[in-house]
Amino acid sequence: MLTNKEENQPIVLQVLPELEMGGVEIGTTEIAEALTAHGIKNFVASKGGRLVHELDKLGVPHFTLDLKTKNPFKMRRNAKKLAQIIKDNGINIVHARSRAPAWSAYWAAQMTGIHYMTTYHGTYGLGPLGIKKYYNRVMTYGERVIAISNHIRQHLIDNYVIDQNKIRLVHRCVNSVRFNPEAVTGARKINMVSEYNIPEDKPVILLGGRITHWKGQHVLIKALAKMQNKNFYCIIAGDDQGRTDYLNYLKKLAEKYHLSSQICFHGKVLDMPALMSVSSVIVSAAIEPEAFGRISIEGQAMGKIVIASNIGGSLDTITDGVTGKFFESNNPYSLADALDWALSLSNEAREEIAKAGIKNVQNNFTKEIMCDKTIAVYKELV
Repeated sequence: MLTNKEENQPIVLQVLPELEMGGVEIGTTEIAEALTAHGIKNFVASKGGRLVHELDKLGVPHFTLDLKTKNPFKMRRNAKKLAQIIKDNGINIVHARSRAPAWSAYWAAQMTGIHYMTTYHGTYGLGPLGIKKYYNRVMTYGERVIAISNHIRQHLIDNYVIDQNKIRLVHRCVNSVRFNPEAVTGARKINMVSEYNIPEDKPVILLGGRITHWKGQHVLIKALAKMQNKNFYCIIAGDDQGRTDYLNYLKKLAEKYHLSSQICFHGKVLDMPALMSVSSVIVSAAIEPEAFGRISIEGQAMGKIVIASNIGGSLDTITDGVTGKFFESNNPYSLADALDWALSLSNEAREEIAKAGIKNVQNNFTKEIMCDKTIAVYKELV
């Protein structure tokens, strides 16, 4: 039984499928760290993974359950186990970050009479005739629903019956310690230039992100062929995650436009800040709306010119012509014009955009801001 004092203090259980590397997982550990720093008791439940050791270092207890399962019987069993964890630890808020574990968390909250909230991280497919809406809707059941961008907020309003007053906009963040131009040493830059065989007499255009059709790598290649400025080197960096057919298509497309010598395809990048530091332009070419689009704020944090599709989460993070540049989504001609604009900028104009981008991130998209806003939501509930 909670005392009056404890009832007025958040005691939080975050629930997610697993703790491998990813935006949801990293966000969970960032919130756990912030809660601990504020002296707020908190716990995490997941299937486990590489980031459990980060919780161990923070002294945040982790409960290992198969929360990645979509088996309805196992989900019900998970709910009972979560309910017992809630009772044993005096938890008064359960915060779900993904659909399958959200059902278990929701049922557990009902069993124990505690607060239930969610973070809506993506648009989630609606399926044929919108049938998946019934599965997705658990993410709208929270007393508070955090939307990670205005795009996600509007998606919730357009597709679900939801009280707009319970939606809270909390943007994702950039790791401003890691994505900091002053933190990238000369040795790291030299290693990157050597590893990617980057010519030092050409501006570098970088598109980073997993190799998949909706990320728009093919749009970039077509745009490169249409540019007026031919003096560039392009790096398309990201893991194909088994999508070899699409990767082969991209390579053939580069051959078709006689760009093979100007485009480097590289797999998973271990040091993205260093790669950005030796690049001139960062591109986000998504042809479908990004839920948030972290690459846009990472590029700004590094003081680079960011060019992004005029859809999705990037609309929240870029001021057109001030901190970056928009192009018409899925339009190679529009992207070519934006790239020509970026490469034609004077050093003074480039410096102004770099400063504006860094300031934009520091004022709006730091880990501290994201965590403070999330903790404020917890405190609203109790």
